[in-house]
Amino acid sequence: MNTAKRQRGTVLFIALIVLVAMTLAGIAIMRSVDTATLIAGNLAFKQATIQSADNGVEQAYQWLLANRTVLANTNLGAGYYSSRPGSEPDWNDPLTWTSAATVGTDAAGNTTSYVIHRLCNCPDTLYNGTCASGSAQQCALTTASNVAPPPGQGDSFAVGASGFLEDPKAYYRITVRTQGPRNTTSYVQSMVAIAL
Repeated sequence: MNTAKRQRGTVLFIALIVLVAMTLAGIAIMRSVDTATLIAGNLAFKQATIQSADNGVEQAYQWLLANRTVLANTNLGAGYYSSRPGSEPDWNDPLTWTSAATVGTDAAGNTTSYVIHRLCNCPDTLYNGTCASGSAQQCALTTASNVAPPPGQGDSFAVGASGFLEDPKAYYRITVRTQGPRNTTSYVQSMVAIAL
């Protein structure tokens, strides 16, 4: 007679549960690695747009240096405004960038544009001129007026008068927007001073 015990299948049931648990753990690890790779890729694209934006700041600065004699006048074709805006622009609004200067598209596919604002209150007026309203132009300027001039340099002979050791410098705000692949957008703002 066959006295073999009947198998009940408990081992098979436990093996199937362990197999399902291992499969779920493998899927979870694969998803976390995939997510980490996606995040690293997005950070790489973001860093690339910031590097392109730095190039845009340099291009805008070089434009300011090359056009220093005409900076009293607005030049919309070059993305230049000779005064600060009445209210802060919405940099995410595409209409804000209609008069921006475009640097171009780099090898990574990033397109860079910039807008320059001279930090003065009146447009199309010299830094020391009179506004159309009759008020004096007010610009953010820097000078070296707190130091006594060395012998041989020009100075006022009036008592208590400031002596300027160098030409005054006007401040300009450069705002750069870089749009890259995968809808990556970076904004960079820089303040620069240019001698008048």
